Amino acid sequence: MSWRTVRLSVNGEMQQEQKTPLIICDNLVKIYKTKDIEVMALQGLDITIEEGELMAIVGNSGSGKSTFLNMIGGLDRPTAGRLYVDGKNLFTLSEEELVTYKKNTVGFVWQNNARNLLPYLTARQNVELPMILDEAKNRSERAMELLKLVGLVEKKDSKLSQLSGGEQQRVAIAIALANRPKILLADEPTGSVDAKTGSAILDVFRKVNNEMGVTVIIVTHDLTLANRVNRVVSIRDGKTSSEMIRRISYLEELEQVTAFSDMTEEEQRQAMQHEEYAVLDRSGRVHIPKEMLEQIGVKGNRIRMEVQNGKILISPEENRKEGE
Repeated sequence: MSWRTVRLSVNGEMQQEQKTPLIICDNLVKIYKTKDIEVMALQGLDITIEEGELMAIVGNSGSGKSTFLNMIGGLDRPTAGRLYVDGKNLFTLSEEELVTYKKNTVGFVWQNNARNLLPYLTARQNVELPMILDEAKNRSERAMELLKLVGLVEKKDSKLSQLSGGEQQRVAIAIALANRPKILLADEPTGSVDAKTGSAILDVFRKVNNEMGVTVIIVTHDLTLANRVNRVVSIRDGKTSSEMIRRISYLEELEQVTAFSDMTEEEQRQAMQHEEYAVLDRSGRVHIPKEMLEQIGVKGNRIRMEVQNGKILISPEENRKEGE
């Protein structure tokens, strides 16, 4: 029985399968210590990610989004909490097991191309390199398949200096997929290219997700990604603060392209919008963005809350008389 599949039997009858999420982060904490200071990069992060998702993690610099990616990638150890990826408890893996996990479960695409490619190798040789280290067979055929997937077969013999920034990133995606990982992690993959090139790179991620079924997690500060992925998780101060879910998934949009083209411009805009949800922690607390509080005129650290017609209403504290 697969670790992600649970079969329940009631009166001897088998019931529908239930899948455990591919990634489970439960109250995840990461503290970086130096001689004179401690920094909490993650402060109780809660998030689950299903197999096959195409999603983005957004947040300002220092919010903890890259730290989260490093935890999933096995590049850094959590300090506290629970972290399961593909059924493996990343807290308990030995160093040897962690090396195997990084080689077989995750692939990384970095913003800095110097971390992705070796400049003295051709595109095809760069893609073959992880397979050579793993002694994989049919390396050349596999490399050409991946270069075709990212649209760079004609650049197979080009070296780093002969490739544009966008082409280098597409080769990096092929390299990250060489050993057939279940999860593709991308850290600011469009941060060093223009908008048009960035859009083309995101098209490759969607293709990888759609055709290969690879779970794709993109960390970025670029909020325009929200229109290009199905789920966006916002991290503030080391915690999950909100999620945005696309009303119509990108794949559904492609499948319904005729119906979508028949919509009015306003209907298309509404269909492509994300619905934003605040995320409650285990104690029922919710993080309200500072920008929202400022919009309703909240000053200080007190607000009014009341329940009306099944809704919780938040408003600024009323002016109080002197002496109260």
